[in-house]
Amino acid sequence: MEWVLLGIVGLLILYVIIEYNKLVRHRNIFQNAFKQIDVTLKQRHDMIPQLVSTVKGYAKHEQETLNGVIEARNQAEKMRDQTDSGDAKSMLALGQAEGVLGKAMGGIFALSEAYPDLKADGAFRDLMEQLTSIENKVAASRRGYNNTVLEYNNVLETFPTNILANMFSFTRASELEFDDREAIQDAPKVEF
Repeated sequence: MEWVLLGIVGLLILYVIIEYNKLVRHRNIFQNAFKQIDVTLKQRHDMIPQLVSTVKGYAKHEQETLNGVIEARNQAEKMRDQTDSGDAKSMLALGQAEGVLGKAMGGIFALSEAYPDLKADGAFRDLMEQLTSIENKVAASRRGYNNTVLEYNNVLETFPTNILANMFSFTRASELEFDDREAIQDAPKVEF
């Protein structure tokens, strides 16, 4: 009887170790996915001053738009530096700051339509292509991050792992949503 009881206790300890390691592995995966977003956002933020500098030469009297872009970029960069992928509030603040930056960047795109010489400038076109590529990387990284957060949260909330998660203080992770979520959901309007 003692051997059976010892075997059950040993299996229980082994189960706790396996489940704990699974929780740690999933937490590390979603934190690494956030680090991938962080790298891409850094590239985005580093590119914006070059873009603004290029536009300044063509649109000198559009200083308000350019200042708005720089201010939004600086705020987004500050939030990126302060963000903890395990903290829901800082993830929300980062998403909001990046959404504001995206809207401000829309002002640059509008300026390019208003200034045909700017639109035709090779340096501006190259920067816009690079920025479009980075925006696509941000979207892909964000999707990857949100998928890993979903997997982590599913493991965290599934019985009986949720009991261990509570015992060891694992907390839910938050997805990264930008303020432009509704705009992305709408179909683009095409006019001829």
